[in-house]
Amino acid sequence: MTHFGGSVGRVRYERDILVVGSGVAGLSYALKAAEHAPVTVLTKRGIADTATRFAQGGISAVLDPDDSFEAHIEDTLRAGAGLCHEEVVRLCVEEGPERIHELLELGARFTRRGPETGALDLGREGGHSHRRVVHAADMTGREVQRVLVESVRRHPHIEVAEGKVVIDLISEARLGLSDDPRIIGCYVLDRRTGAVDTYLARIVVVATGGAGKVYLYTSNPDTATGDGVAMAYRAGAKIANMEFFQFHPTCLYHPKAKSFLISEALRGEGAVLKRMDGTEFMEGVHPLASLAPRDVVARAIDRELKRTGDDHVLLDISFADREFLLERFPAIYARCKEYGIDIAAEPIPVVPAAHYLCGGVSTDMSGQSSLPGLFVIGESACTGLHGANRLASNSLLEGLVFAHRAAAATLQALSEAGAVEGSRIPEWNPGEATEPDEQVVVTQNWDEIRRLMWNYVGIVRTTKRLERARRRLRLLREEIREYYWAFRVTPDVIELRNIETVARLVVECALRRKESRGLHYTLDYPERNDAAFAADTVVDRTTLESPPGPRQPSSHLALR
Repeated sequence: MTHFGGSVGRVRYERDILVVGSGVAGLSYALKAAEHAPVTVLTKRGIADTATRFAQGGISAVLDPDDSFEAHIEDTLRAGAGLCHEEVVRLCVEEGPERIHELLELGARFTRRGPETGALDLGREGGHSHRRVVHAADMTGREVQRVLVESVRRHPHIEVAEGKVVIDLISEARLGLSDDPRIIGCYVLDRRTGAVDTYLARIVVVATGGAGKVYLYTSNPDTATGDGVAMAYRAGAKIANMEFFQFHPTCLYHPKAKSFLISEALRGEGAVLKRMDGTEFMEGVHPLASLAPRDVVARAIDRELKRTGDDHVLLDISFADREFLLERFPAIYARCKEYGIDIAAEPIPVVPAAHYLCGGVSTDMSGQSSLPGLFVIGESACTGLHGANRLASNSLLEGLVFAHRAAAATLQALSEAGAVEGSRIPEWNPGEATEPDEQVVVTQNWDEIRRLMWNYVGIVRTTKRLERARRRLRLLREEIREYYWAFRVTPDVIELRNIETVARLVVECALRRKESRGLHYTLDYPERNDAAFAADTVVDRTTLESPPGPRQPSSHLALR
């Protein structure tokens, strides 16, 4: 059998439904799909080690009588800069309230206005015309993660396997066994044992979250390495809109503050962006000033930093009452206090950082990808909701709505999938791979990709920078491939391979969009061009890579 790196295959599992990822999308899906069939959830670290847990702002939903579905739709479309799929926007907005009520029924403890009314407290964030952000103080993600984890742990038909790092998706077409592209499982590295197991399933759901670690500075946790997008791309799925990477305008600037986000909700409560000399700079940039959409604010800050040479700008909410800040933003107040910053008395030093991937695996309105058997939900997916720029707090909303819709589509998908012929699928074979002895190669390539992406493929781009990034990524890809095939796989190598794939997809999509729109801003084409580019950027392996050679039956060469 042909060698393709890794440790010896150990165990073969056969499941009905396999979910990869344990954030809001993955766990919400699992709870609903388990009503149809048993579900196994794989997560590469612990079940709560997700980007969901770090979400501060909240979940946008129309719950105020003075608000309306049409207003939320209009705000989303405006932020998305002409690329949102309006039918997707409408279904997410209209289903939002029901998804919120389901979380409440599970036991979610969202912030309420007071004991007198008991009504949910609704915040406002950038780009929103009304207060519609349901939150749990400034720790919404932590509360959502808590209630979902507790519910999943109690469910008799959901199995959770932690410490499982998915290497690649499996199909007979990829293995050269037939022309069938249906995804029927994945090869999975067990962190504890170092062995690679084979998981086969009738339905595979990817919900692995985002890819912020592809950039040097990010608000994302270390788990956000673009695993779902990368493995789906290698399997042949269509990928869309990777050029639209959202940079959150306000991450805490402090040498010891790793990846700490300063929620947009502060600006919703009146916080103002200022230069180091205390003057405001957003008034002449956008009608909403400091409450402008994230792409506008991030570019404005980037422009100020380049113009002045300063390391950061200031976000000032020191005019607010201390008791209000302690109640509304307890986590931000406490974390800033740790670093010697009293937000009730002084402004907060902030800088932009990579935050959210608006592109991803292209799906339909039920989360079905272009590959049969594979659903993709959450940040790994490109559903058409966000367009060229995500409206604040629409991400948890999308995860909940598409988890619900994918679970509803699962019953039919299960009936169509039939049984998996597991006997045809070979186990992982490491061939002559040896134990890694040059970890510095992984570290060096990891750092170089992230720095390259920050400097050449960041908030403001040029064609020359993008082409430089493309050339260097091609060389890095070959180095990573050589390492991958020479040594047994480790979690670090798997993630390095994935961030290189994601970086390449971002660059290739950015080069194809010769205009500026939403999160993609290039100095070479500073104007929006609806005549030529009012459509998604869609790519796959056939458009970006040379055609593969002839299949070799029972071979794993295709997995390269």
